[in-house]
Amino acid sequence: MKDSGHNVKFCYLYRDGANYKNLKEIIFSNPIVRNIIEIEKLVRDKLIDGLWFYSKEWNIPDLHFNEFLNDTEIDVTWHEFEGIELTSAEVTEQNSIEDFLVLVNKTKVIW
Repeated sequence: MKDSGHNVKFCYLYRDGANYKNLKEIIFSNPIVRNIIEIEKLVRDKLIDGLWFYSKEWNIPDLHFNEFLNDTEIDVTWHEFEGIELTSAEVTEQNSIEDFLVLVNKTKVIW
């Protein structure tokens, strides 16, 4: 943990078939000051093969490039989880981490 704040920074990326990346960090409020280890476990338990997820299911910004080919053999449809940490940075999302975890928990994991 780089920061002692109570907000939660969720880091993720989209990686296309040519390995070009589009990265994003979003900051959620953490009104009940949930433990970061617990949050990370809840997220990791819902990742595809421990790494990927669909941004639309979790209601976070889609990071596909404008030139997305819609060819799933070349450009995948999922996003890649990079990490999560506590931060004192300003909140960027309207939903709290609790709201986000409700969406994450609804994910049906595909193995």
